[in-house]
Amino acid sequence: MEENVKNEIDMGIVKISDEVVGVIAGLATTEIKGIVGMSASLVGGITQILGGKKNLSKGVKVTVGENSAAIDLYVVVEYGIRIPDVALEVQDNVRKAVESMTGLEVSAVNVHVQNVMIPKVIDVEDDMEE
Repeated sequence: MEENVKNEIDMGIVKISDEVVGVIAGLATTEIKGIVGMSASLVGGITQILGGKKNLSKGVKVTVGENSAAIDLYVVVEYGIRIPDVALEVQDNVRKAVESMTGLEVSAVNVHVQNVMIPKVIDVEDDMEE
């Protein structure tokens, strides 16, 4: 796990882990209406199943430099929404959250739409039988 040196002051050094930035970005993404979830890689999905822990940075790739961060988000969106509008909201929300909580400048927030979730269709025949 790589760490980023954030501030060096008289009292010591503040280090912010890449994973912390990933968790902040993931939570800020899922707050947006139209985002159904985050898309995990195969390895991340298997690790989550075997470990039993929920990975809050699933679907987030963070590259932290000295004073800036670039974030790639892999999302699943709801069917019927306007994807460019939702992506713009995600970018704004993630940038604000990461910058306010960590003090890092966010150089890029790249949104990759991996899937579109279609709502379940209620079977009319099942309703008539009941």
